[in-house]
Formats: sequence, C-alpha cells, structure tokens
Amino acid sequence: MKLKDFLSPFYVWKRAFDKPFTTRKPLEERPGAPRYRGFHQNDMVKCIGCGSCEAICQNAAIDMVPVQDIETTLTDSGLRPQIDYGRCCWCALCVDICTTGSLKMSNEYIWIDTDPEAFRFVPGAESKAWKDISEGYAQHDNYTLLNLDRIEMPVMPLNESKKSFLEIVKGYSKDEAIKEAQRCVECGLCVASCPAHMDIPDYIRAIREDDLNEAIRLLYDTNPMPATCGRICTHLCEDACSIGVKGDPLAIRWLKRYIVDQIDDSDFKNILKDEFKPNGKKVAIIGSGPGGLSAAYYLVTAGYSVTIYESSKLPGGMIRYGVPEYRMPYDQLDQDINYIMELGVEFKLGNRIGTDTQFSELYNNYDAVFFSTGLSDPYKMAIEGEDLPGVFSGLQILDDVTKGIKPEIGNSVVVIGGGNVAMDAARTALRLGASSTIIYRRREEDMPADAEEILEAHDEKVEFITQAIPLKIEKSDNGKLRFYWNNAKMIAKEGDSRPSPVAIEGDFQSREVDSVISAIGQGGDYAFLTPEFESKIKFKRGKVVLNADCQTSEPKIFAGGDIANPTADAISAIADGHNAARGIDKFLNK
Repeated sequence: MKLKDFLSPFYVWKRAFDKPFTTRKPLEERPGAPRYRGFHQNDMVKCIGCGSCEAICQNAAIDMVPVQDIETTLTDSGLRPQIDYGRCCWCALCVDICTTGSLKMSNEYIWIDTDPEAFRFVPGAESKAWKDISEGYAQHDNYTLLNLDRIEMPVMPLNESKKSFLEIVKGYSKDEAIKEAQRCVECGLCVASCPAHMDIPDYIRAIREDDLNEAIRLLYDTNPMPATCGRICTHLCEDACSIGVKGDPLAIRWLKRYIVDQIDDSDFKNILKDEFKPNGKKVAIIGSGPGGLSAAYYLVTAGYSVTIYESSKLPGGMIRYGVPEYRMPYDQLDQDINYIMELGVEFKLGNRIGTDTQFSELYNNYDAVFFSTGLSDPYKMAIEGEDLPGVFSGLQILDDVTKGIKPEIGNSVVVIGGGNVAMDAARTALRLGASSTIIYRRREEDMPADAEEILEAHDEKVEFITQAIPLKIEKSDNGKLRFYWNNAKMIAKEGDSRPSPVAIEGDFQSREVDSVISAIGQGGDYAFLTPEFESKIKFKRGKVVLNADCQTSEPKIFAGGDIANPTADAISAIADGHNAARGIDKFLNK
C-alpha cells in the first residue's frame, strides 16, 4: 500500500470544520426562490384536459383523471392531471408544454405526511397550502415548446381567383405538410369533436413519418370521402384543437387533403385492400351525396349488394350541385366516387324516386332502404314580388353553373342570406361578372356561414349590408328590380340565446339591381315518399326522426344527412352514412 492511500481517509476530517451546506432545521420557514420549481398548481377553468403534460412526462408521474364537477365537452376532455410525487423529478416540462398555460409550479417545496398515497394529488381540485401562491415556475411569455403559428397555405392570388372557377387553395407541399403535422401534441380532443370521430392524431403522425399508405387507410376507416372533406369540411376538429387556445389551431382539414393529393387514384385499391365476401342481401340508397356515398362504401365492404338511385345525371348530390368548383373541384369529388364505384356499388343516375321508380318498389325488392336526399327545397322569403322574373334561389344559381348553364343575372345582384349558400351565390355572381351585395337581417357575427367563407367574400369585395330586414321587390320602369329593406336594431329578448333584429320604424332603404338571389335556407323534399310511407315515418320540424342506428320509425327504412341531423354539413352526413350502415347490418343480422 502506498503512503498516499493510507493518508487519504484523514483528509476527510478537515471537512468537519467547514460550514455545512445542509439545512439544520428543515421545517422552519425557508421560502424557495421566486422561480423555484415546487409543487404544482392548475387553473381548473383554463385547463382543457388535453393531456400534453401526461404525454411529455418521462417519469410517468402524471395521469389524466376525471374530476368532480368538471364536465366533458367538445373542447374539454373533462380530465385533469394527477401528479405522483413519488415519480416526479420537478423538471417542469409539463408546465412548458401546457397548451393553455393553466399548469404552474409554486415555489413551495415542503410537504410532510405519513401516508405515501397523499403525495399523489390533483392540483387545483384539492386544496393545499400552496394553492394560491403567486411565486414559482410558469411558462415565459416569450418562450414555449409549442409551435403556435400555422404553416401558411399557398393560394391563388386574389386578382386571379375571383375571375375564374379554378380552385383557390393550392395545397401543402411535402415539407409544408410535415412541418404543420409536427405542431400536433396528439391530445385527441379533435377526435371527439369530429362528427365522424376520425383518428386524427394517428393520421397526422403518419404524415410526420411520411407513411401516406397508412394515413390513407386511417382516413378510410371512418371517412370514404377524404378528397372532398379535405376541401369543404367544416373542420369542427380545429375548433377543439388545444394548440388553438394560445396560437393557430392545427390545419387538420388541409393535412387530410394533403394525404389524398399525394396518392394516385389507381393506387387506392392496392393500398386499402378492401376485400369482402357477398352476403346475398341487397340495400337501396336514395341520394348520392356524402351520406349516401358513405353508407354505400361501408355496406359494400360488409358484403351487401348496394344500388344508389340519383335523380341527377351525375353523382355527388349537393357537393356537386351546391358547392362551386373554386372550392370543390369536381375531379376531386369524382376521385372519391370512382373508388366506391370500383368496389361494385351500382349507380342508377337520372332516376327520380317517385317518378321513374316508385319508393314501394325499393321497399319491396330490397332488404333495407337508406335515404339521404339533402335539403334541396329553398325557403321562400314571404315578401311581395319574390315570384317576379329575375328573382332566383341561391341553389338554382349554383346548380346552373355546375351544369354549364350561365344564369341571366345581369350586372348587379343582391343576395339575401348569411349562410354558405349565400356566400357561394354571391361569389359565383362575381365570377359571372356582376357586382354582388349580401343583405342579412342580423349582424355579421351571427352569420351561419363558415368564417373563412365570409372573410374570402370580403376579400373579393362582396358588399355586406347587415341588420336589414327584406320588405318587398318591385319591377322598375327600366326593367330592373328594386329591392326594399327595413334597417333593424338588435334587441336581446329574455330566453333567447342571441339578440333578434327589430325593425327601426321609418328607416327604409332600397336598391335597384338586375337580379335578386334568395339564399335564406332550405328544407327537405319528401315528394318521393308515398302518403303511405310518409305516414309511417316520424318527422319533427321538417327533419326525419331517427334512433341511434339512423333507423326511422319504419324498421326497414334508414335515413341520414342534412334531412336528419342539425349541423347540415358534409362530415356529419358521412358520419350518418357510416352509422346507418352499421345499423342496417345489425338490423339484417338479428
């Protein structure tokens, strides 16, 4: 043994006279530094239960748990983080990743208890001594682990787009799509808010991993019209996106479009591998809109023989005949439809039920009938002069343009209404060379149209006149039309969810135009049903009443889409079609 080895232990003794670094009386008050990472706090109101804190925790110290009095909504999972201090290492990544900024850490660090289970608690739900301490660790205003800014979507220049019916949105490149997909924290709130409950986090992950074959398979699990929905979906999922609380919501709709845009039509069959054995049962579908097409896909892949009856010459329903091509290119709609045709679904086009084929024939010759005929009957304005020449419905204008007919609307139009049909009609009129004015009885913020449609209409210089109640239409001596309205003020009435327009006495306005386009809404047209069947099916306020399986009060008949659901959008119709297919399968296999 060397002398150094013998003497080394004695050197330790010199430390005995140094000032100790430990706290001699740890229970005496000794506050942490202002930014010390101590025990957690959570603002239960700001928190939406996205689970990003749980996902990032490398020690599995966080579990999302239900909490009393916290309700689950489309934008709140109803869960809150539970911290296990037996695992927590106080790294604060959970605070840094929090999408709402609700999670913080106080600077309190002393907690003594004889029960080890006590050190697993839900901050914000359980009252602790540090609950209201203001000092501690929180997200910095100018620093976040999240990318809050959406990748900008390339679009056609405005001076070009409003002159043609070419598609405005160009779509993401591969690099743009992957960067946008990298913003996702996979919280899953989007899944609950999507009417079709698409597996959004997983198909976005597939984009990040550049596995588009897996992505398209995930899309078709719940939505057989991804090219369509990638363009015109109302994207309720984005309203629930947790990234959108502090930044721009993820561009979920555009990412769905990106997947389909990268895959050639001819490759779908090889990728999806939809194989099925015919079961010998037949289902008739009335209407080839998103509801009918969705039902057809899920029924045919379950082995049913499916025939779609469509009154128009081309399939697609209101997607083709009610949405302008600058928003929904028809070749993309055809991509969705062609694959469903390829699987063996039969289409009887130009066949109007009630005229060319009777509903009773379908009822008697098929094992089940599903109808999803959309809202095709425009509402009347109930004002004097609405039957004059030069007064059109918004749907008529859009239908004519799709069929290649140029409507005779002249050089100036007013469009009555505030929904998507009104926006589409006004923007279509611009592309036909007319000046276009939207007149709406409520405020702009009350308009039911998609926010982006309203914004794009403004960008294209559509004029907006709001709080204007239509009064009458008269024929002018020069052959034009004079449209009259009464300016209104918004009055909040007890029991109403929003203020109502009330006419201002004597405050009248008028404008001379070439055409008036009414787009105040549509109802269902049930003329295809004989009185016998109409009496067997229950209706409420013009909508078909259905059970959870989209089954009507007549067991063999199912329905869905705009004629039944309150949202009246494509993705809800697709969800109804899928649900009805499951319901029909259950009904026929009792």
